[in-house]
Amino acid sequence: MASNRPNRIAFLGDHLPRLCGIATFTHDICEAVSAVEPELDCYVGAVNDRVEGYNYPPRVRFELHEKELDSYRRAADFLNLNNADVLCVQHEFGIYGGPAGSHLLELLKEVRMPVVTTLHTVLPEPNTAQRRVMEELAKRSDRFIVMAQKGAEILRDTYGIPGSMVDIIHHGIPDVDFVDSSFYKEQFGVEGQQVMLTFGLIGPGKGIEHAIEALPEIVRRHPNVVYLILGATHPQLLANEGERYRLSLKRLADRLGVKEHVIFHDRFVSLDELKEFIGAADIYVTPYLNEAQVTSGTLAYVFGAGKAVVSTPYWHAAELLADDRGVLVPFHDPQALAEGVSGLLDDPARMERIRKEAYALGREMIWPAVAQRYLDSFRLACAEHQTLPRAAFADWTLKSRPQALPPSRLDHVVRMSDSTGIFQHAIFNVPNFHEGYCTDDNARAFILCNMVNELSDHPTPGSLNHFATSYLAFLAAAFDYDTGRFRNFMSHGKLWLENVGSEDSHGRALWAAGTGAGRSLDEGHCKLSAQLFERGLDVVESFTSPRAWAFTILGIHEYLRHYPGGAKTDAMRTLLTEKLVNNWHEFSSEDWPWFEASLSYDNARLCQALILSGQWMPHHEALEIGLKSLRWLASVQTTQSGCFRPIGSNGFYQQGGIRADYDQQPIEAQAMVAASHEAFRATQDEDWTEEAKRAFEWFLGRNDLGVGLYEFTTGGCSDGLHVDRVSENQGAESTLAFHLALTEMNGAQHLIIDPLPTSTKTPNT
Repeated sequence: MASNRPNRIAFLGDHLPRLCGIATFTHDICEAVSAVEPELDCYVGAVNDRVEGYNYPPRVRFELHEKELDSYRRAADFLNLNNADVLCVQHEFGIYGGPAGSHLLELLKEVRMPVVTTLHTVLPEPNTAQRRVMEELAKRSDRFIVMAQKGAEILRDTYGIPGSMVDIIHHGIPDVDFVDSSFYKEQFGVEGQQVMLTFGLIGPGKGIEHAIEALPEIVRRHPNVVYLILGATHPQLLANEGERYRLSLKRLADRLGVKEHVIFHDRFVSLDELKEFIGAADIYVTPYLNEAQVTSGTLAYVFGAGKAVVSTPYWHAAELLADDRGVLVPFHDPQALAEGVSGLLDDPARMERIRKEAYALGREMIWPAVAQRYLDSFRLACAEHQTLPRAAFADWTLKSRPQALPPSRLDHVVRMSDSTGIFQHAIFNVPNFHEGYCTDDNARAFILCNMVNELSDHPTPGSLNHFATSYLAFLAAAFDYDTGRFRNFMSHGKLWLENVGSEDSHGRALWAAGTGAGRSLDEGHCKLSAQLFERGLDVVESFTSPRAWAFTILGIHEYLRHYPGGAKTDAMRTLLTEKLVNNWHEFSSEDWPWFEASLSYDNARLCQALILSGQWMPHHEALEIGLKSLRWLASVQTTQSGCFRPIGSNGFYQQGGIRADYDQQPIEAQAMVAASHEAFRATQDEDWTEEAKRAFEWFLGRNDLGVGLYEFTTGGCSDGLHVDRVSENQGAESTLAFHLALTEMNGAQHLIIDPLPTSTKTPNT
């Protein structure tokens, strides 16, 4: 058993100069702990949200990129090899990669020291992905720290985490003197005025509009009031929407006739500057819109500085301001907020009493006191932790460590795209304008964009997002509203080369539209995708292609993620599922358990569609057929040496005939990766994850020729494997197949997904 006194303490989270609340907190708690016990070796692992990182101070000794799963493993290696005694994780779902920040689990799975996790958000009603991440955090954390009693209650009631594992420690605050606000007002030019303050990263959830709506009544009663709104717009909001929210607040103040009483200070201020702004305030206003907030660093700062607070009753505020330590007003109620502020200004004696009580309690929240409580938690974690050997090399075998995946490099996808969409073909790695565009590839590209963004739970500004709009616009242009059909081929001159595309291209377009409707984080993309999906669905009833049925089923399940319960969609899923089941009964036999008299292309999608429907309709027979057919397909696509060998496109495989071994196409490997992961979700049989890995490794050289098809330097993928060589061309279908497969592999590291809504129908047997 190791000593209960840690000597090396590592902190993990965002860190300054990155501009966000977690970054400030990570910096402050690390510095505070180091100041309390200077002999400790305290350092930070910083999470980057951009490739170039930040100009970090020496305290930051390692970095990881939020979207790159392998960087989490490297971070775990660093922590283990540097013998950290405790790891203190700052947890917020949005700052780590993967669904609900699940990439963090890869690091926690491998570190060998006690883990103390500070929860900056505690959700009482998590979605499935968030719940699974929390369950894994509970397994891999020795202790939790929350900043309010409500957080501990949610951990107990929602996640079953006992109180003995949880420490309630206030959000730390700087130690400032209790002074009259007039001491600071002159430097801001507001001497003689009464200052209302709101500060922090600006965004719609802050409810600042309600404070501005309250101003006319406040100013009527107290004409010398000025409302100071301090802080930069949240970087993610700024990237996605610009200053739309801030401008709407300014227009509101103008319309209500209070613009002379509102001051915007539009920047992220240093701690020393912040102390002066807080010092100049008379009343702090925090009109948040939702009660489900267990931590507010801004509230802690002003409360501990001895300022009177008027707030909506979100959890942290309700707890901190109880017993008349502040004023609580209802949500979305500017009139009540006006009365709360004016009531304090009307009663200076009450406001002074509130200030003194807040300041007195705030002495328990200053950083030295909080740091000491953190050290107590660290010691408890060390005492309770079952120490594992530091010499971890024995556990670094290929068998025990997850597969290291290539980094995602989308250069060639971008190179192949323009404002119209993505080109079909390439000559070597150069787009072939002569061949133009097609719906099939733009559908694949749009699916990729949504999957890549979903891995981080929020869009990443950049070139691929820009092209996502082009891919969706292409699909919208391809759809003929008169016929209800998608066209497929377009020339470089932007002329459609046919009136109606194939059934398979229509099905693939519906799959992409369903994906946009179900997964897109862009509201406009989501709505247009839903419209295309709904308009293009009916015609599929008359289709005869099993792949078109399967693609549409995949699209239906994506669509149902966002729009569950539609009778028409449910009916079409049932119809198409039965069509595939009927085909199975017509063509399958003991030695040919398949849906047709041949194996051709994108074969595993037929199995995947039935596995999905089998789980979520539910339809027991469909699930059984999907798994049985996929098992057989895997067997006929495996060489004696154990590598993946897809059915060749040079003749395919006719029942009773000889299968074609070449030309092997990337879409077959991609389809097998996706279908195998779906089979694992349905069965929890780890053989399916091995099958997915085997198919993915085909891209990297585990194939008949022992030659990789993926080019790491460009992000392109060769068009196929010939009998004696790989194709030198890197077209859209092949490149997208690789990146879709890679994204599937990254997303499946923890196989954490939101379940699709189930219908109320009884199982079909």
